[in-house]
Amino acid sequence: MSTEEAPVAGWYWTRWPSREGLEREAESRPRRTLTVLGRVVMLTAVCWGTFSGGRYAGWSLVAAVVGLAASVVIGAGFLRASREQRPAPAFAFAATLFAAGWLAHRGQAPTLGDVLWCGLAVLSLVRLPLAPAVVVAGAAMGSYAAVNPADWLGVGATVVGIGLLGYLLRLDVEARGTARRLLEQERAARAAEAESAALAERARIAREIHDVLAHSLSAQLVHLEAARLMLERDTDREQIRERVVAARRMAQDGLAETRQALSALRGEFTPVGDFLVELTGRERAALAVVGTPRPLAAECALAVRRTAQEALTNVRKHAPGTRCSVELRYLEGAVELEVRNTRPPRGQLADGPSPAELAGSGSGYGLLGMRERAELLDGTLTAGPEDGGWRVLLRVPA
Repeated sequence: MSTEEAPVAGWYWTRWPSREGLEREAESRPRRTLTVLGRVVMLTAVCWGTFSGGRYAGWSLVAAVVGLAASVVIGAGFLRASREQRPAPAFAFAATLFAAGWLAHRGQAPTLGDVLWCGLAVLSLVRLPLAPAVVVAGAAMGSYAAVNPADWLGVGATVVGIGLLGYLLRLDVEARGTARRLLEQERAARAAEAESAALAERARIAREIHDVLAHSLSAQLVHLEAARLMLERDTDREQIRERVVAARRMAQDGLAETRQALSALRGEFTPVGDFLVELTGRERAALAVVGTPRPLAAECALAVRRTAQEALTNVRKHAPGTRCSVELRYLEGAVELEVRNTRPPRGQLADGPSPAELAGSGSGYGLLGMRERAELLDGTLTAGPEDGGWRVLLRVPA
């Protein structure tokens, strides 16, 4: 045996059997019923073998009844102490049962003594660490053989049978304990999976709420802020009215987008192409579709929709008056969305608020949200200046 195997072997011989396998919850109802019936039958046989011969009368009968009751109590104590894996009480009860077997034989109750020794051997092999269990079982079965020297064949068969029975029951306890631990681990894994799914769903809902509110409310805020700055500068009332009407229209669009988001969370999507046609029409942006349109997965379609909304909202906020184009490309195994805007013309909004003033009205989390959404789908999102304007490119597997 190598030095690396020695600690494992020592642990195997000195460890207690699986505690989970000894718990009553680990046993099925039929098994518990058979266990109770077996104990009742064994107790009945012991009582019959002890008192049927008429060997006891008067005080000897009282002593026999007390001894039998004491043996039952000691056996129950051994079962409980071994189940709780308390070494000192378990070994003390085992020693007491061993001694009770000799007292039973001395008191002319051989059936009780043999049952105590055989039961102690089986229970020790099932419930105690294997090394002391072998010692206890060997002492018990050695005593059994010592009081039955004539019938060596029957005694040998009984000793071997008791040893095999105890070890097989121990293996059964270990198997039940392992099954119980695996069941608990599976339940814990399912609970963790359910919690992870709930957190993922909450994150998805949070992203949808952010995207809808960011697109709708920030657009309203842009127009309202522009109206406020125009009022401070005594701009023409008609221009201010246009801003207020635009804010009102954005509020109505926001309600419609909220309904669309709720439908999206239920898996009810309008085609991406139709959505982009409507969106670019409202934002006065050019739309081009490259490749053969095909149905997209729910999360992929949602990423395209939200990215287009956020990109066009940013154009309106940061570069009003510029020309904007949206291009949707259906590629093999992927889909790309590109949103571009040109450099703002000079003198734009001369009578209104500046782009810098309008930019300050947003939350600043739109680009981060778009990138996080793309990464969740194993996609990419790049955004940055290009030729004096701005370019957003989303690519996700599809």
